[in-house]
Amino acid sequence: MAPHVLILGGTTEARELGAALTARPGLRVTTSLAGRVARPGPVAGEVRVGGFGGADGLAGWLREQRVDALVDATHPFAESITANAARAAAATGVPAVVLRRPSWRPGPEDRWHPVTSLSTAADLLPELGRRVLLTTGRLGLAAFAYLTDLHFVVRSVELPEPPMPPHTEVLLARGPFTVADESALLYDHCIDVLVTKDSGGEATAAKLAAARALRLPVVVVGRPPLPEGVTVVPDVAGAVAWLSLNSP
Repeated sequence: MAPHVLILGGTTEARELGAALTARPGLRVTTSLAGRVARPGPVAGEVRVGGFGGADGLAGWLREQRVDALVDATHPFAESITANAARAAAATGVPAVVLRRPSWRPGPEDRWHPVTSLSTAADLLPELGRRVLLTTGRLGLAAFAYLTDLHFVVRSVELPEPPMPPHTEVLLARGPFTVADESALLYDHCIDVLVTKDSGGEATAAKLAAARALRLPVVVVGRPPLPEGVTVVPDVAGAVAWLSLNSP
């Protein structure tokens, strides 16, 4: 029976890893998508959509499908999925690794305000500006709903979920974006403060360069901590190298 690798996906790195592994003969590759995006990008290999039912459900699936290695390539803020994957791998003895792109790092000209949560970001905004570009995804806008005196431009791949601030303009768009694109967006909408999660990677980093050039403050929501003891690789090459050592 061919060795079976399960990729917990939904990111660019997950798609790239799936394509790299399916190109190898004699390997079964399954990518699992949470199903939160209606039109995900193309994925190589087998695909399953939907949750597993927590850590126990995932452990059962690993056993039933005879998974030989697990790669958690989910978004850096998919905290519950990453925790469930770590527990399921420990319960079944399946080797597991977290593929996590490195965090962004501020430069000397950046005006970053690091925070630990969306609610903390919301509390800080009235001190920084009146027109906010919010790029934290379609979930969690309730944290900003009480800010009735600020104008929000919310950019998301899909329509955000209410509740949201009363003065909200929604822009549906999918990266990658260029610095020119982001500069025009900030200028056209008279944005004076940017809020983002520390997603890392290049696909959405142009907004940081645009904000830097305009000397705008940027509120950066830090990542949740990883489960204790997990193995982490920073890129697809690292995941492939790890798999060569940890799967049949």
